[in-house]
Amino acid sequence: MTEKTMWRVPRLPREEYTDDSREVQAFWGEPDAWENGSATNSIQVIANHPDLGKAYNVWGKHLLMTNTVPLRDREILILRVAWKIKSEYEWHNHVGYALNYGMTLDEIAALKKPADAWAWSELDRALIDGVDELMATNDLSDETWARLTKFYDRRQMMDYLHTIGHYVMIGWAISAMRMPLEDYVDQIGWDLKTASGKTPGKTFKPGEVEDWADKRGYDLSKGEQ
Repeated sequence: MTEKTMWRVPRLPREEYTDDSREVQAFWGEPDAWENGSATNSIQVIANHPDLGKAYNVWGKHLLMTNTVPLRDREILILRVAWKIKSEYEWHNHVGYALNYGMTLDEIAALKKPADAWAWSELDRALIDGVDELMATNDLSDETWARLTKFYDRRQMMDYLHTIGHYVMIGWAISAMRMPLEDYVDQIGWDLKTASGKTPGKTFKPGEVEDWADKRGYDLSKGEQ
């Protein structure tokens, strides 16, 4: 198998920083990001295109932070999408979020299997079936829509659809740009084991805890977090 060329779009070189690109990198409140850039590859890469990056950050903040889909449900959607499109980057980042919102490692592992292979709740099963149906048919049947609207109101349904679409889009973009995980993380594999052998732990989104920027994964230079 031919090895893939990495970094088709690079982390923005320091000599190309502008106020606009710094604004993109500092948006999420990472310490020192305005001066020295984001520690997150996805933000460094999108800073190559500040107009896109600014719009992406505002949109991404809604999906990540003000989305009306409940937090645990949201991670079910994202991890199901990540598995189906084989986005290692999103899988790694969202396993820790899912654990933080009450999912177990067994439930996360079950998202790699057919939906009927696990005893999901009625809502969980509808969420998963909806992801699968959208990705297979580019639509939702009346039956699936009715199953979901037993639990979700109009705004939640809109966020449900856009969340799935967003993570398909960003997974494709990451894959095609050949963007790897950050060097400092202890990668969580599809088998839910880390490269160092540690059990994955909770991670935090921007602002959830004061030191969220240091808890996006395992930093091998600091030991287990």
